[in-house]
Amino acid sequence: MIPSDREWHPARAASATALADLQSVAPARLPAAYLELLAFSNGGEGPLPVEPFNLCLYSAEEVIEIERERSYQEFFPGLFVIGGNGGGEAIALDVRGAEPWPVVYFDTTNIDLQESVQPLAPDFDSFIGMIGLAGDE
Repeated sequence: MIPSDREWHPARAASATALADLQSVAPARLPAAYLELLAFSNGGEGPLPVEPFNLCLYSAEEVIEIERERSYQEFFPGLFVIGGNGGGEAIALDVRGAEPWPVVYFDTTNIDLQESVQPLAPDFDSFIGMIGLAGDE
């Protein structure tokens, strides 16, 4: 999933039950590459070559809890949070439009979506190609 020459600190693999539960709470069909990543590493951490420069991937169970509690839905509707950068920015699938959904990041303290939400990758497959590559911070 993530090439072995990349910097990635994986967690154990997600169970089939956790992946099915995750899909059941998702607002839409999740990208296959995202589910494959969780099946390989149910959470983990590594660099990104562009802002926000770090990915703390949430486990399937953490994402399920976020969705069930509707943690971000009041101020960040249509953003399916899958992780963060460890410093106050969330990383999400932007499911407000048509597939494939872009991967975005946003400042969790700024509820102005026009200011806060920034593009990260045009789709999850492109995002996978960025994981584990360091950038020029």
